[in-house]
Amino acid sequence: MSNRDEIICDCFSVSRGTIEDAIREKGLKSVEEVGEATDAGTGCGGCQEKIQAILDEINGK
Repeated sequence: MSNRDEIICDCFSVSRGTIEDAIREKGLKSVEEVGEATDAGTGCGGCQEKIQAILDEINGK
């Protein structure tokens, strides 16, 4: 079970729930697509591994 309120991207204060919803609603497949949809991962880039892990979890990889 995930904590949807957890901030994944500190640069833009993007939560896990926001990222999860964007992946599910828009069928996102890459960190770049998540960044375009939510701004997460487009600042310092330090959260890109976390975003990839969420993508893998939701997309069944």
